[in-house]
Amino acid sequence: MNNSDPVRRFSADAVRKFETPAGDNAASGGLSELAQQVAAQYRRDTMSPVMVIGSLRLIEFSLLFLSGLGLYVFYEGFFRNLGWQYAVTFGAASLLAIILLEVADCYQVPRLRRPVANFGRLLSVWAGTFAGLAVAAFFLKISEDYSRLLFGTWFIVGFALVFLERVVTARLLRRWARDGRMERRAVIVGGGKAAETLIRSIEKQPDNDIRICGIFDDRDDSRSPPVVAGYPKLGTIAELIEFARVARIDMLIVSLPISAEARVLQLLKKLWVLPVDIRLSAHNNQLQFRPRSYSYIGSVPLLDIFDKPINDWDSVAKRGFDIIFSIIGIVLFSPIMLVTAIAIKLDSKGPVLFKQKRHGFNNEEIEVYKFRSMYADKSDPSAKKTVTKNDPRVTRVGRFIRKTSIDELPQFFNSLFGTLSLVGPRPHAVAAQSHNLLYNEVVDGYFARHRVKPGVTGWAQINGWRGEMDTNEKIRMRTEYDLYYIENWSMLFDLKILLLTPVRLLNTENAY
Repeated sequence: MNNSDPVRRFSADAVRKFETPAGDNAASGGLSELAQQVAAQYRRDTMSPVMVIGSLRLIEFSLLFLSGLGLYVFYEGFFRNLGWQYAVTFGAASLLAIILLEVADCYQVPRLRRPVANFGRLLSVWAGTFAGLAVAAFFLKISEDYSRLLFGTWFIVGFALVFLERVVTARLLRRWARDGRMERRAVIVGGGKAAETLIRSIEKQPDNDIRICGIFDDRDDSRSPPVVAGYPKLGTIAELIEFARVARIDMLIVSLPISAEARVLQLLKKLWVLPVDIRLSAHNNQLQFRPRSYSYIGSVPLLDIFDKPINDWDSVAKRGFDIIFSIIGIVLFSPIMLVTAIAIKLDSKGPVLFKQKRHGFNNEEIEVYKFRSMYADKSDPSAKKTVTKNDPRVTRVGRFIRKTSIDELPQFFNSLFGTLSLVGPRPHAVAAQSHNLLYNEVVDGYFARHRVKPGVTGWAQINGWRGEMDTNEKIRMRTEYDLYYIENWSMLFDLKILLLTPVRLLNTENAY
């Protein structure tokens, strides 16, 4: 990975130029000027290598399959002779080729960057695919039925297409790496000699995709130098949490020995609320774990502590789920939404929709839509005062739509546009309070709910934890159910929650 960016190669004097007094840090949101500048460089999302390689598999399968079908039409006409048999054969052979390419490690990023060097490996895999076809045709006694000219041409054309596609891919990968569009951004937690050894080890790995963004450590400069291996110390652990909510960080690597158990646990308790992979450096540890316990950057071993939830292809599947079912919900409930809008206008003055700032993914502020259920001059966008039973601020229509949850129906549009998911932890208003305390002051680790996108409905809601949050225990229980959902997410779990929601909404005891 090329780390020749503005973060690299700072001197201690250069870092001190950016240091600001504690009062100034508080005024600017807690981050030093240097940390803000570094965070600004990494605001843009990167391309996940997992997503890129997965897309490449689909592209190569399509190239092989469609080229085979195209040659069939050219030689035989449009499905005139053994049409479906040829289609099945092309599909099976293309799938076998992708599987063999995977087995031969041809989808590793270093190999993808050097297509010419891996020409022989690629040719061997494609030849092996045809050898498999020949063996299958021999045992099934069907080899005489197929055109040898067609398959001979497909061998040449299919290989040429895949090789040329890999040449183009290699150029794109180099460009994306150079532009910082495909990389894993990492922050080192903990400084000093251990961090320096870790950084040197990572930098020695050829073709690694790690971009080190800086170092965060609670210790002062006498115990943790302001610059380690050319990377600046950007702040404390508390400031790291804010930094990771501004910059698009993928990974935190804790460079502390496992033997420092108390300090490691203290750090993890603070950091687990972030939607990132958290790894513990294991390159200097004497304790040996099973190989499956480790992940690697080149040959540098890391212990997997936390993984970012609902990531890569899971996030694609969940987004597709949201779009499909949001459109179904909008179409299905459009008559109810139209009638509700008319009723609100007739019942009281003011807009039909009520927009409220709430906490979204990674603590970002989002705007959530609801049907207005309060008098316009008594609305409480900050939600500092919880709505209670027989609340005089609520209109006649508002009481009905709140009790039946009709007021939440406009959130199908939030889900369609991507600010909400259909299923997830319910978003709370930014200033929501319980007994004059913010929710995160009531529940330790409350912000861990925001490691995934919030939802229109959720596991807590269908288990009875909906409506007024008038006690600390209710907030804790809702958070507990939300965290259970995050740790046990699956598409089937989402579908179960979605199907159970209308049934559980019949219980209106806590909705007013």
